[in-house]
Amino acid sequence: MLTIHADSRGHALVVEGERVVGTGVLGELADGYPRARVRRWPGILTPGFVNLYGPELLEEAYHPDPREAGELGTEPLSGEALAPLALDDVRWGGSARRGVQRMLAHGTVAVAGALCRPAAADAVRRTGLDVLPRTGRPGGVPSLDPLACGIPPEVPAPRERGSVASFAVFDVADEGELAERGASTCVATVIRGRLLYRRR
Repeated sequence: MLTIHADSRGHALVVEGERVVGTGVLGELADGYPRARVRRWPGILTPGFVNLYGPELLEEAYHPDPREAGELGTEPLSGEALAPLALDDVRWGGSARRGVQRMLAHGTVAVAGALCRPAAADAVRRTGLDVLPRTGRPGGVPSLDPLACGIPPEVPAPRERGSVASFAVFDVADEGELAERGASTCVATVIRGRLLYRRR
């Protein structure tokens, strides 16, 4: 389906299948693609973020099931906290899927670092998130919020005609407010043309 995604500033992308087929101002794109569905989002359209800590967050941390929140809380567990859990492949698989969903909720469109655990690699593959190479372990602190790691965030190239249609929308006025409030302001994440996260 041909879809125009537009933000509060009037910036817009035209998406068909997995690709961006047009960029520009909403009014002009709506005139140029009169049959396109229009999605208007609050905030700003961005290329999204690369989370530099793929292995650390998906293979070395356990994301509790909501049913475990009373016992384990809701934040990722790592290090010595994993020992009492006696995690098997099934629980690691569920953790990886929840971790990926939480990444999407923070505007992540790609992760960096090789994933060796099959369950984690499969969770990422199913969403279409890009997996990028990296050299060594990055500095900073692993976080689902790429703006809260203590190092400058990595951002993909701007979306343009012919780009893969992966991007995120944040409910902020501009990039300065995004940096101040963080990536939890994400309202939508699109991966390869599919809306995989939408804040309720």
